[in-house]
Amino acid sequence: MRQGKYPFIVGFLAAPVLLYVVFVISPYIQAFQISMTNWKGISANPQFIGLENFTRLFEDEVFWAAVRHHGVLLLVMPLVTIVIALFFAFLLNLSGGQRDGRMTGIWGSKVYRVIFFLPQVLAVAIVGVLFQAIYRPDGTGVINGLLGKVGIEPVGWLIDPDIALLSIIAVMVWQAVGFYVVLFSAGMSSIPKDVFEAAALDGAGRFTLFFRITIPLLWDTMQVAWVYLGIAAFDAFALVQVLSVDRGGPDNSTTVLPLEIWRTAFNFSKFGYASAMGVALFFMTITFAALTLRVTRRERIEF
Repeated sequence: MRQGKYPFIVGFLAAPVLLYVVFVISPYIQAFQISMTNWKGISANPQFIGLENFTRLFEDEVFWAAVRHHGVLLLVMPLVTIVIALFFAFLLNLSGGQRDGRMTGIWGSKVYRVIFFLPQVLAVAIVGVLFQAIYRPDGTGVINGLLGKVGIEPVGWLIDPDIALLSIIAVMVWQAVGFYVVLFSAGMSSIPKDVFEAAALDGAGRFTLFFRITIPLLWDTMQVAWVYLGIAAFDAFALVQVLSVDRGGPDNSTTVLPLEIWRTAFNFSKFGYASAMGVALFFMTITFAALTLRVTRRERIEF
């Protein structure tokens, strides 16, 4: 090892790097190449058309509708998910007051963690089918059935263009909250309990413990959560595919870029144009992650 550590390290890294290049970097490069062609998915020698596909994107109303929907997703989904997850994580870990000189969570917190995490175990398609029954527009739907019992007319959760996207975002939040409750709980458990106990002895209430101590010390974890949720907001393919009317409807009110990429490639056989959408989505995702890490950067607090 001492005499030949570099060959040893290279030997271990060679296979993973090779696999990464073949299965990750190579498809990206191929996507960039295909985006500059008019490939229909059949011809072995597609025609090179330069930036024509990207020029068409600027005139594509459906593309810009999908971009606007991603903007709504980026504003609503991460914010709501993080707020709810922080609230529940604080309840489960630190809201029970002091017991034997230590801060504790509410009674049965371990059971609640398992319950909150259950949606993460379900496949996305199963979640979509489940909420199809919940959102059903007639009286047989779970929500509309309950509304009907109190005399409220059924609501077209997925067929009303004004609320269809928000209804799908609610499902995305429901599925994601459990994971981030566990993530924030792990972050809170790594904070020395002496900090909370000292603050409680000084008269700090739960409001102060949450906003003045928990959030600042949990900032790095929240930053990671925001990036992950933002990337999830740029996806949303499976739920929109299963829940939306006519795959992105009604009237393109719920369409997202991954769905448009799939539809353009496999329904209309415009693989070159679909690849251009994919390249645009790639750069939007990278830009979002970089900006988020830059804007939310702050000094690290060491314990």
